[in-house]
Amino acid sequence: MLPPAREFVEQITHLHRDTVRRWHEEEIDNPYQGLLALVCRQHQFNYLLWHEEDIARSPTVSDSRIAEVKRTIDRYNQQRNDAIECIDEALIQTLAANSVVPQVGACLNTETPGAAIDRLSIMALRIYHLEEQAARTDVDQSHRDKVAPRLDRCRAQLADLASSLGELIADLNSGSKRLKLYRQMKMYNDPTLNPYLYRARRSA
Repeated sequence: MLPPAREFVEQITHLHRDTVRRWHEEEIDNPYQGLLALVCRQHQFNYLLWHEEDIARSPTVSDSRIAEVKRTIDRYNQQRNDAIECIDEALIQTLAANSVVPQVGACLNTETPGAAIDRLSIMALRIYHLEEQAARTDVDQSHRDKVAPRLDRCRAQLADLASSLGELIADLNSGSKRLKLYRQMKMYNDPTLNPYLYRARRSA
């Protein structure tokens, strides 16, 4: 079986919170095992994406650097989506290995656990950086007043999303919901499906 739903979600949110803080001070690492190792790997790509996006929006960065950053963002985003699918695939395999069979009429959720975990990852990053803004000593009170309600909303959203993910995992464990994996099938990274890429290859 999957870990107890509440325990598993607490492990995920703790992992997100702990690694965001640690990675801002130390090298990126992944000391986890099993499903949590996959969660950490997916979180890593969101962490890398976040900081590349910051660079992309700098008005002082050269055009050549922006082009380089955009390609890096594209690569990380593909890896991020692949990692979401790996989480869902591992969950499907875990359920099957433990003979969890969906009940007759069991419905699908609007998003998979992997997608919800991705959203929790992004929220952990957002909260960290908002807390960083709230703690700045080089800004006036109006800046902190602007940050405070955003931070409150993000914390509430994280709590609500974590609760919903816990309910979904409990439903999957009981068989009252079923999990189905749809591949992202991004077309823009496939040189046979992106018209700009395959036309360029033909004309080369």
